[in-house]
Amino acid sequence: MVKRLKREGYWVRGVDIKEHEFAPSAADDFRVLDLREPQNCQEALRLPNGKPDEVYQLAADMGGMGFIHSAECEIMHNSVLINVHMTHAAAAAGVKRYFYSSSVCVYRDMKPGEPEMREEEAVPAHPDNEYGWEKLYSERMAMAYERRFGMQVRIARFQNCYGPEGTWRGGREKAPAAVCRKVAAAADGGIIEIWGDGSAVRSYTYVDDMVDGIFLLMHSDLHGAVNIGCPQYVTVKELVNTVAEVAGKKVQIKSVPGPVGVQSRNFSNERIYSIGWRARFDLKAGIQATYPWIHQQVTASR
Repeated sequence: MVKRLKREGYWVRGVDIKEHEFAPSAADDFRVLDLREPQNCQEALRLPNGKPDEVYQLAADMGGMGFIHSAECEIMHNSVLINVHMTHAAAAAGVKRYFYSSSVCVYRDMKPGEPEMREEEAVPAHPDNEYGWEKLYSERMAMAYERRFGMQVRIARFQNCYGPEGTWRGGREKAPAAVCRKVAAAADGGIIEIWGDGSAVRSYTYVDDMVDGIFLLMHSDLHGAVNIGCPQYVTVKELVNTVAEVAGKKVQIKSVPGPVGVQSRNFSNERIYSIGWRARFDLKAGIQATYPWIHQQVTASR
């Protein structure tokens, strides 16, 4: 996101709880700050000459399905604090535009093949996990601050995002990164373990497409939540097979017990399509751009 904003000619301050793991930050000014603390949110928005025109709030305590199911309290506690303090600090500072990164985890469990779900159908709410409940609450808080302070709020509900320079091990990685790591570490003809039977259906969105969607949405007139995701739906087994094909390997899939999450997610992208966004990367193209980087990390870590 920082790289995209720089290409657009912005001066950018980046903030995170730690230094970038894989490359130096591209921001003009990078700060290590814990945004659970209100004074750090205020510090993040304090500029030498005035205030930020735009804030992109992507910070959260989250990870893959294993982390989401094992760290419910940390996710709700830490992410709510980040969003409570950052939304308030941005509104109090007079920020004009505020982007909030939500998630399709706000939606209920779905069956494969169900009609696409529109944004307004998240309510009445029945998220599958506490991460989704936190996201839904923080969406509503951002909209409340928009009504009171006049700050223009834009909300994106992300589907699974992946790409190079993302977390690829340690328990917080998303499924595409985890599968790339396992395939990279496996011998040709080896065994790949997955949680469940591999029939769960997901959509995986390449990072460049997600960043394009965020930028377009931020500068659009679309109020309320907006789904952003690749319209290609695949099973977990199909994800494994795609990674193996890109890697040029044959692998066997072994099902093991573990958190699977919802059966399926199938969402309408009509709102984001209305402002000209389309996913440019299907799953194979995205994995072709991601797998070599993860393979390099696996090789270097041996």
